[in-house]
Amino acid sequence: MMRSLYSGVSGLKTHQTKMDVIGNNIANVNTVAFKSSGVTFADIMYQTTSGASGATETTGGVNPKQIGLGVQSGSTKVSVTSTGSAQSTGDALDIKLTDANSTNFFIVNNGSSNLFTRSGSFYLDGNGNLAMTSTGYLVQGWQVDKNTMSIVKDTVSPLRIMQAENLTSAPEATTDANASGVIDKNDTNVKSESGYTMSLSLYDNLGYAYTAKFSVKGLDTDDKLNLTGATDAAGQKTENDGLNTYTVKLTAIYDQKNNDILKDYLNNQASIQTLQKALQDAKAAFTATDTTSTEYQTQLTAVQSAEAALEAEENAVIEKIFGKASNYEATDYDVSANYKYSGGIYTTADGNYQYNPAAPSTTGTAVKGNKNGIVENSAGELGVYMTSTLTPPEAEQFVSLQKLFGLTAKQSEAVKLAMNANAVDTSMTCNVSITGSTLHVFKSSVNYSLNFNAANGVFDNINGDTAVDLNMAVLGDQFSNIAVDFTKVLNYDNGKVSTLGVDRGTATNAAVGAGKKLGALTGVSIQQDGKIYGSYDNGNTVLLGQIAVAQFANASGLEALGNNCYGTTLNSGDFDGIGRDITADGGSMSTGQLEMSNVDLSSEFTEMITTQRGFQANSRIITVSDTMLEELTNLKR
Repeated sequence: MMRSLYSGVSGLKTHQTKMDVIGNNIANVNTVAFKSSGVTFADIMYQTTSGASGATETTGGVNPKQIGLGVQSGSTKVSVTSTGSAQSTGDALDIKLTDANSTNFFIVNNGSSNLFTRSGSFYLDGNGNLAMTSTGYLVQGWQVDKNTMSIVKDTVSPLRIMQAENLTSAPEATTDANASGVIDKNDTNVKSESGYTMSLSLYDNLGYAYTAKFSVKGLDTDDKLNLTGATDAAGQKTENDGLNTYTVKLTAIYDQKNNDILKDYLNNQASIQTLQKALQDAKAAFTATDTTSTEYQTQLTAVQSAEAALEAEENAVIEKIFGKASNYEATDYDVSANYKYSGGIYTTADGNYQYNPAAPSTTGTAVKGNKNGIVENSAGELGVYMTSTLTPPEAEQFVSLQKLFGLTAKQSEAVKLAMNANAVDTSMTCNVSITGSTLHVFKSSVNYSLNFNAANGVFDNINGDTAVDLNMAVLGDQFSNIAVDFTKVLNYDNGKVSTLGVDRGTATNAAVGAGKKLGALTGVSIQQDGKIYGSYDNGNTVLLGQIAVAQFANASGLEALGNNCYGTTLNSGDFDGIGRDITADGGSMSTGQLEMSNVDLSSEFTEMITTQRGFQANSRIITVSDTMLEELTNLKR
């Protein structure tokens, strides 16, 4: 009877242990990533009152006679391989491990040793480290090789996301640009002196922003001049070349303070400074006032020569940056409404100019290099004889080009040089002409020829290629050259409105070669493989590290240390200090989610009932044994 008492006691103890485990499970029904435990019972050693005997020829064997001594807790097993449901939180730093057997664990460090957890509730602490929200333990992972920007799978270390070098993303210089849109020959801007303006925003290697300005002007918009010198099968020059031609000219490059760095670069060149000084000296020496004197003409020629030399040197420098100096540029100048050109300018046999609007001389010779009556008077002014609507009515007068079209002296001189027979390009129909009330002037310029198929308006070439280089590196080492692609430009009738523009990036991908400013970190995201990326306000996405996981052959053998953390034991297997990629066995990390407790309340309550009944039954063993002992002691009476 004493044995039954102690068996009952052992039963009470083991059922109490099981109830303790059940109570702990139910208490942690809402604990993140909690793993429920279960108790298994084992019987205690037996007392043998009679041993077993073997069978004989005449009798059978006898089994041993044994009496059990009670029950004990065989084991407390953690249900590690049972995954809890997903709880959506929306927090990008909440991570749920998804794996086949739930044997992967986050690696965290408490300052002295590595611990392991399934709880992925993380945050960025004051030092920028990824840490557990409940304990502050630092999440461990792999770092990035800054040279290759790839993960180095070495000994795990704290993931310091917000360290200084990660707060910004390096700028990039613009290397590619593309032009697109429609250029309409009837757009008044295309015909104007300044041309149709388009801008390109760009970055240097330091992230500073600049704006390059380009002027697009019509040159041969109706395929009349055969500028390319196309020939037929017999080698004879054809009437046209099948191309409508425009020019693209670099006019300025502004920095963020609106300073023209192109102009500054030109002014800082020693050769240009020398010629600027020569021009200043020539202007200072221009003291003659009698426009008919030889001295005046000599001094004027000196100024004009200095201007021409300076312009030629500036063009030579600009050519290194953008354009070809051998190209032409066309500009239309509108005649004032007060004037109307009436034609009929010829030279007489003695070289003087003669005007006869009613009956132009047929014996005279047209002004050389000119077919439309642009003349030079005795004072050296270039102009035309016109019929004025000003008073007195019908008064015939000579009107200089400077006055008539608002040309500067330099522009007027360019027209005069173009009229010189020695300066006329034989590939051009004419260098200067007047159509109705418009002066059309061709002159040499540094630009690129933009050509379209005259039959369908589709881009043909720009200076014989699909793209041209804006050689920004000439302006300083902080710049990179920019390839400007023009293949998407079209030459259509668009209601006299051009839509041509130029943007950073390639024609197929605006992100390629676009360049970027210095980027500030604006957000952090974690991918399914645990890789952490930083997002920056310049559009960059940079790899910052990767969360590693630990895996154990016997995850149930880990020791629960509280705070949702586990430690290794002799039976769990060791951690190698490196960890593994969660995708190695098909696992993944889901952000914005947490793993819930895997406690099944229905099972726990069922186990509670059976435990209660077991405890009740074992208490009965004690009370019955006590009654039997009481009966035994009563035999004495």
